[in-house]
Amino acid sequence: MEQFAVSGMTCAACSARVEKAVSSVKGVSSCTVNLLTNSMKVEGFATQNEIISAVEKAGYGARLLNESKGNRQSSISQKEELLKDVNTPILIKRLVFSAVFLLALMYVSMGHMMWSFPLPKFLAESHVSIALLEMILAEVIMLINRKFFTSGFKALVHRSPNMDSLVALGSGASFVYSLCMLFLMIHHAEAGNKVKVMECMDNLYFEGAAMIVTLITVGKLLESVSKGRTTSALKSLLNLSPKTAVIERDGKEITVPVEEVCIDDIFLVRPGEQIPVDGIVIEGESAVDESALTGESMPVDKVSGSKVFCATMNASGFLKCRATGVGEDTSFSKIIQMVSDASTGKAPVAKAADKVSGIFVPVVIGIAAVVFAVWMFIGKDVGFSLSRTISVLVISCPCALGLATPVAIMVGTGKGAKNGMLFKTAETLEECARIQIVALDKTGTITSGKPGVAEIICSHDSTEDELLVTAASLEAKSEHPLSIAVLEAAKKRNVSPKEVEHFKALTGRGLSAVLDGKKIFGGSFSYISSICRVDDDLAFKVRECSDLGHTPLLFCFQERVLGIISVSDMIKDDSVEAVRELSGMGIKTVMLTGDNERTAAVIAGQCGIDTVASSLMPEDKEGIVKNLSLSGKTAMVGDGINDAPALTRSDVGIAVGAGTDVAIDAASLVLMNDRLTDVSSAIRLSRATLRIIHQNLFWAFFYNAILIPVAAGAFAGFGIIINPMLSAAAMSLSSFCVVSNALRLNLVNVRNSRHDKKRKSNINLNKIIQENKTQSMEVNMSEKTLKVEGMMCQHCEMHVKKALEAIDGVTEATANHEKKEVVVKLSKDVPDETFAAAIKEAGYEMI
Repeated sequence: MEQFAVSGMTCAACSARVEKAVSSVKGVSSCTVNLLTNSMKVEGFATQNEIISAVEKAGYGARLLNESKGNRQSSISQKEELLKDVNTPILIKRLVFSAVFLLALMYVSMGHMMWSFPLPKFLAESHVSIALLEMILAEVIMLINRKFFTSGFKALVHRSPNMDSLVALGSGASFVYSLCMLFLMIHHAEAGNKVKVMECMDNLYFEGAAMIVTLITVGKLLESVSKGRTTSALKSLLNLSPKTAVIERDGKEITVPVEEVCIDDIFLVRPGEQIPVDGIVIEGESAVDESALTGESMPVDKVSGSKVFCATMNASGFLKCRATGVGEDTSFSKIIQMVSDASTGKAPVAKAADKVSGIFVPVVIGIAAVVFAVWMFIGKDVGFSLSRTISVLVISCPCALGLATPVAIMVGTGKGAKNGMLFKTAETLEECARIQIVALDKTGTITSGKPGVAEIICSHDSTEDELLVTAASLEAKSEHPLSIAVLEAAKKRNVSPKEVEHFKALTGRGLSAVLDGKKIFGGSFSYISSICRVDDDLAFKVRECSDLGHTPLLFCFQERVLGIISVSDMIKDDSVEAVRELSGMGIKTVMLTGDNERTAAVIAGQCGIDTVASSLMPEDKEGIVKNLSLSGKTAMVGDGINDAPALTRSDVGIAVGAGTDVAIDAASLVLMNDRLTDVSSAIRLSRATLRIIHQNLFWAFFYNAILIPVAAGAFAGFGIIINPMLSAAAMSLSSFCVVSNALRLNLVNVRNSRHDKKRKSNINLNKIIQENKTQSMEVNMSEKTLKVEGMMCQHCEMHVKKALEAIDGVTEATANHEKKEVVVKLSKDVPDETFAAAIKEAGYEMI
């Protein structure tokens, strides 16, 4: 894809003309023109010269971005150049000079003639002199605003009339008609006919011609200032881009432009400095403010081995880092590219407006011609007919149509970026507003993806400290994931493990050791109950924990049971709130997981999720998402490699920021924070953006549909007539209203759910899941049950499951550590020796 800067566009008709001209070039597969940033994106194999030539033939200018400054210019510099506001200063200067001369013109034409303001005697006694002065002042004002005429008539010559054409025709017609009246006035003055001179004087519209271009300039200025504000989010991102880096070369510290930093360079960051590129800390400790990337204000601690990211701020300590991502490969550059692509893209909702914009100006010119002919036919004089015609030309506003969508998209994507939500395309921003179903991956999305201690249950004759000291001392020698969870829980409670002797790990059963000369044990219920008696209350608690999908670990000191430490994949703090917010929006939720049905049902129940699909493989998730999409707009939320097929298949793929690169690449919306509530926040922002777009489009169509007939004099019988000057004022404000309305998005609190509206949904998720399950069963040819020794928790189940599902012919493996069995579904025959080898390699034994 190539990006071009386009010059000469002034309204939606211009962008439609350029898009049509480039799209007709052989080899161009797609072309998107953005009026807001005066840019164009082209895909295909057409050459740059062919594309630029097509634009020039249409009456506009184009150049390939970075062409004039060489290939070394960074993409960030290109975007800064594209967003630079060059029009506002020019418009301010034009408006100031126009206003000065217009005040003088109004003083002469209206102040003197209507309210007898004083004039020099030689002027006051000569109407011809007054008319000549009006003509000169009007000419000066029109010369100051000559861009309307050069652009407008040039567009007419190229048969692609635009808004400037309407302004030029309206203002020009007023001036030419007044000029004719001036010549007639001179003729009557020479003949001494004062009555005819006054009649001609009353039909002069020099002030109207000047007022039209001045008021349109006011509107253009307001529009330009407002458009500048819509790009403020992207500009603020670009301003965060580091310009230099301190690197270490040959033992010396040198400061270089950030573009010169290479992969594996060692760079240094002192307190208060920006991190110039992506890297890994190799020396030092610090807290880094990553709000530029995530929107989170809390600094993140960095130590040796931690990743650091470009454009984040080193808050406290000194860091020495090795560069891992430079130039356009940094996370920051990718974020800017994503925001830029989305904000300058075109949403499907804009298609209707684009079609209208393409034919709008020619239609208006035709209407104006008909209006003039009709009024002349029914007997009105030339002055009245021309005034109605000019009003139609000037009041019509294609700009409001052209800006209705892109300004809202620009503000919406910028607002999302500030809050850690990156929409990859404008289409994604629109699609999010229509989401009816959200499919959620369990591990790493709803849950943290790593085991944690859910509950500590002490026996009646022990204390929590005694239980934790024993458990931590025993688990400190183990490398099992459950041991890490127990040790973290002990650390949080300031409990330190003691040194043990004669440590033994009994695969699939538990651990044993000697502490202070006494034997201690830890492990599953069956293992501990074979060593000492477990009372009925604790046995009941073990079953209760298992029913909740947890893994209960029992510990005993000598022959005395100390209690239970229940471990599970912990639900994230905000998962319940996230599901509640989605439900409040009328969105159905379904959890997709490879875990067993019991564990999945417990977690879904705790979170309030509507439906569960368990024991799934990646291709199963994709199939379910495909079926869900047939019933309603579906978003898939995931973070792992196994979620990538489902993310791609969904209408909107959403990857959480803590996920894998594969998931992020497959998604169309990336959440920079590992926070599930950002899903509802993104939908909330998307709904607000689409609402603004609909309001803008309604205003643009309504404005033209109502005011063009009024300007034409359709309601003249009721005394409602708009003169050309009021028409120009109305047109000036229309675009300003559209842009200002889009800026209201900056006031939206994306994390506030109080104003969410619940949309009705009749989607039967259970039916869809059941149908998918039936289809999956039909695909599988057979199944086999294997007995496996050594599994003692859900993580063991996952290891075995992963090992078996890697075998060709195995479509699904469901492990149960309590039953010590694995059920494998087969699409073809697989020898038992293959199963045994895979299970052994995973660290377990097939019986």
